[in-house]
Amino acid sequence: MNDASLVSIVALVGWLVLALGAYRSHQVNMSKTIRLALIWGCIFTGLAFFFSIVM
Repeated sequence: MNDASLVSIVALVGWLVLALGAYRSHQVNMSKTIRLALIWGCIFTGLAFFFSIVM
């Protein structure tokens, strides 16, 4: 791992902390959070599966 990839990982973790803080500031309950995560996971998995078949 070189310095550029380490800086990139630190920056991505920083953006993740900011996004999670903004999400938690809206006080969304845990069941809705899990439901949204599963829905988005299914969407991305379906799209990846579709593109792997098409291409």
